[in-house]
Amino acid sequence: MPRSRSALTTAVLGLSLLVVPAQQASAAPAATPVVTRAALDPALVAGRGAAVDFLEQEAENATTNGTVIGPSRAAYTLPAEASGRKAVRLEAGQYVEFVLPAATNAITVRYALPDAPSGGGITAPLDVTVNGKARRTMTLTSQYAWLYNQYQFTNDPNADLLHPDWWVAECACVPAQTTPAPVFAKPFRPMHFYDEQRMWLDRTYKAGDRIRLTAPASTNAAYTVVDLLDTHLVGLPRVRLIASNVLFFGADPSGRKDSADAFDRAIAFAHRTGLTVYVPPGTYQVNRHIIVDDVTIEGAGNWYTVIKGSEVALDTPAEDGSTHTGVGFYGKWAEDGGSSNVHLSGFSIEGDVRERIDIDQVNGIGGAMSDSTIDGLHIRHTKVGMWFDGPMTNLRVTNNIIVDQIADALNFHTGVTNSVVRNNFVRNTGDDGLAMWAENETNSGNVFDRNTVQTPTLANGIAIYGGHDNTVSNNLVADPLREGSGLHAGSRFGAEAFTGHLWFTNNTTVRAGGLDLNWNLGLGAIWFYALDRSIEADIQVVGNHFLDSTYNAIMLVSDWPVKDLYAITNVNFRDTRVDGTGTSVVSARVRGSASFGNVDARNVGAVGVNNCGSFNFPPTGSEFSLTDRGGNDGGWLAPWMLPNTITCDDRPPVVAPPPPSPW
Repeated sequence: MPRSRSALTTAVLGLSLLVVPAQQASAAPAATPVVTRAALDPALVAGRGAAVDFLEQEAENATTNGTVIGPSRAAYTLPAEASGRKAVRLEAGQYVEFVLPAATNAITVRYALPDAPSGGGITAPLDVTVNGKARRTMTLTSQYAWLYNQYQFTNDPNADLLHPDWWVAECACVPAQTTPAPVFAKPFRPMHFYDEQRMWLDRTYKAGDRIRLTAPASTNAAYTVVDLLDTHLVGLPRVRLIASNVLFFGADPSGRKDSADAFDRAIAFAHRTGLTVYVPPGTYQVNRHIIVDDVTIEGAGNWYTVIKGSEVALDTPAEDGSTHTGVGFYGKWAEDGGSSNVHLSGFSIEGDVRERIDIDQVNGIGGAMSDSTIDGLHIRHTKVGMWFDGPMTNLRVTNNIIVDQIADALNFHTGVTNSVVRNNFVRNTGDDGLAMWAENETNSGNVFDRNTVQTPTLANGIAIYGGHDNTVSNNLVADPLREGSGLHAGSRFGAEAFTGHLWFTNNTTVRAGGLDLNWNLGLGAIWFYALDRSIEADIQVVGNHFLDSTYNAIMLVSDWPVKDLYAITNVNFRDTRVDGTGTSVVSARVRGSASFGNVDARNVGAVGVNNCGSFNFPPTGSEFSLTDRGGNDGGWLAPWMLPNTITCDDRPPVVAPPPPSPW
């Protein structure tokens, strides 16, 4: 929280994308594959996050004659957005080679290419061979990457400031009110560099075989950055013989003709007969919303059934204000009664969204869906994977993969109740990975459980904005970057108050704690923010592990203009492990209180508690009090700090901790 805007110092932002530590990697063959989860030994995150049907290998652990870039957590750099904050840069003729850890017939490659000089992206080849044979070529693209500038961002690397009347940390000023006007290097604030692509192999290969990814000598790309490889063993397609088959109603599985009307006809027939709508293997072109209510739609599996569309500009804005439409499955709007008994499973949704226009309804799944299920989808290149506008209740979202989004992966917005999001895998969002936003009407009784969220390029892994009796449990969140962190609860964005209870239980964050560039301040791996009102609910933070936090593990904060108006109270931390912080275990920058019991910490970079309270520094001590419930090991919570000793260091230096290790 800045004392005043003028007190902010210019952030060191690392605008040069590759001004980071680099090393030439050894080309010696790797003896065994190095399988990781969130770029860590899986044992360190056991029991947390989604159980997925693929195995992750980081490129920096593989054999390469390219260059390992990173580690770096500096915003606007390629390593910072990579899983584990490292990747491998290939130039023409260079390769990275992985050893298969298990039988594999399909792969996913996460990568980055340069942008075109004027924006819009490029395409470039990547050769794939197995054991030196069976060469196939992926056509990679950066057309869905590379955003610039201030919110809501632009695809133009040469654009001037979008909001010169906003506070800008780089000059510690409001440019429109500053003489002489500051000059900013272009491109300004590049971000969202990575994309990923799936590919079938020609057959099933065994453990120990070697997959080599090569930037061919003829590549047009100045570089190809490979972040990781996911290896899959995909089973047979699901077949449903007795069904309302979309092919019977004119759908084109080649993707050449638009199949939206055929889907509508299949749904209408299913309503009359009670049959399931079945979408056989193929690629189907759909360039608008498919409205779903009281229907089951089932694909052959998300590797087999692909529903793909272009973003389409509307001649006149829609009633909701949208200026574009695109592929998506939408329930009816809540004001029209919403939808219910909708069941979607076993297909992929591939959008064509390349810019962020918040008012546009170009999400993979949308509307209101009560008493419904969404299972086993793969969604990419939409604005938001799933955005639900309530009131609605009893939705189950399970076993989905949501990647490469311009904004959130999933958002429960306005009056969503008694719903569960479980065992989903999220990577590379442009805003919160998973969010509950209780705007206008509260959210309650919802659970985010056993999900994995990796590399959100903006905002938080999991965020809760108001509501009551909600739970965040058993999740794994890794590598958030800026203006957010791993886990978050905020009274902001006009959300209803937190009431009842909020539980954060048995979650793990990895390399969390991003830099808020507006404040020039490092955030906690979990952080609580009182902006619109006080946070006074019963908040239990129990059984969580905070690993390798960039700044502090725990932050409680308000904003300077409201620091004497709002407080955060009744937050209780128990049975917690903190393994590595760049600064403190706890940073308190607000009025209020919290209790701590069995919170064990090691490898702490600064004083255990950085207690600034609300920055009035009264002689009676900080406005924030800590209660020691006992069992807090590691020496971070010393008796002299209690209950409210001022230990304030406004911007403590960061001491990078060692990598996490078994406790």
